[in-house]
Amino acid sequence: MQKLGKKPNSKNLDLNNCALSAADVTELASLLPFLPELEEISLSWNGYVGGTLKALTVHLHHVNLLKVLRLNNCRLTAEDVTSLGEAFEIVPQLEELDLSWNSNIGGKLSLLTKKLQKGCKIKLLKITDCNLTAKDGESLAEILNVIPNLEVLDLSINKHIGCSMTVIAQDLKNVPGLKELNLHMCGLKQDSLQGLDSALQHLAELRKLDISCNKEIGGGFKDSTAHLASLKNLEVLDLHQCCVTEEDMTVLSQVIPLLSSLQELNLSSNKNVGVSPDPLLGRLRFLPKLKSVAISNCGLHEESFSSLAEAALHLPELEILDLSWNKCVGGNLKLLLGALKLATEIQVLRLSSCNLVAEDLALLTLLMQDGHLSRLRKLDLSYNDNISDEGWVIFWQGLAVFKELSELDVSLRPSSCRDCGMWFSELLAALTKLPVLVELGMQRWVLSELQRKRLENFNQDNKRNIRIDF
Repeated sequence: MQKLGKKPNSKNLDLNNCALSAADVTELASLLPFLPELEEISLSWNGYVGGTLKALTVHLHHVNLLKVLRLNNCRLTAEDVTSLGEAFEIVPQLEELDLSWNSNIGGKLSLLTKKLQKGCKIKLLKITDCNLTAKDGESLAEILNVIPNLEVLDLSINKHIGCSMTVIAQDLKNVPGLKELNLHMCGLKQDSLQGLDSALQHLAELRKLDISCNKEIGGGFKDSTAHLASLKNLEVLDLHQCCVTEEDMTVLSQVIPLLSSLQELNLSSNKNVGVSPDPLLGRLRFLPKLKSVAISNCGLHEESFSSLAEAALHLPELEILDLSWNKCVGGNLKLLLGALKLATEIQVLRLSSCNLVAEDLALLTLLMQDGHLSRLRKLDLSYNDNISDEGWVIFWQGLAVFKELSELDVSLRPSSCRDCGMWFSELLAALTKLPVLVELGMQRWVLSELQRKRLENFNQDNKRNIRIDF
């Protein structure tokens, strides 16, 4: 551990991203007999582990208290998967297994799953981006019968597994304690959604459901939300980029407001959210526990934006609000004035590409000067090219009141280019009064050589370490 620059720990062997060689893995295996208390092993992000895992797994019986094994992005081979499967019998306490980002696992998952014994204690299983096939999905469905304690299942970024999602969904009833289900970018289709909805009636403990980036499920929500409303413990719902239709929105407008424990809602990149006549955004008022609302690129128009603004008055715990890529916000930010005054917890505000104008920036600055938005940490104003130089001057002059601000982005669009000479001095003056700012995005603002040097010297002169992205 000292050789690799890590702190020794008798219970946690963390060799994540250590450029391990095959010889290192063999050496590590020889140490296991001397680590009987070991509970966690992390070898993630070590590409040369692939093909050598058997040297390690044959010694795992020395660490039969092992609870966590992380092997993501290790270039595991079919032989490694077989060796790992054979080791399951000698690590009976294993609770967490992460095999993510090992593309060679695809088509070979059965070498692992067929070795799992009934009553296995695994609570967390992550197989993200492993090139899983429909056959792997069937193998996965089979093991749901033998891992009744499963709480987290992450199958995200496996585009071909959607073909077997109906089979998987049928066996989800065997893991009634499931709390997180991540099916992001899994190639789900409308029939997959129907099967999943039927499974939800057995998953009363579910806290997080992510079915984002499955474009072919659009149009399927109108027939597949019968049991979604029953998830009274659901805290996170991610439906971004699902191509929801207006008919879907009609149903979702009735169902989502019934999720009384919901804290995070992501509907981004669904254009029909903004144009639908059904008032989903207005009904968010019935979800007072909401902490994060993401409706970026949702085609909002002034009416739907106004409905959201009114609903936000009833969201006292709101911490994150993402309105990016909704042009109607520009010139209308004042509609949110009341909500932003009441949002004492808000920490992240994203207004990228919202067609903002100078008066919108003046409004934000005035709010801060009046003592509101005092906890704001991240502010994204990028791609708002219509803001006048005078507007930026006012903003930089008032920025010093954002004492908690750690990240700020004022970058211009890729096709743009503007001189920042008019407000450069105001920028430097503001930076000296922002003690926790660590990241400043300024792409495509043109600085003279002298201005660039002054900005680059700022960190040294003020003993700061702000990452400035020109």
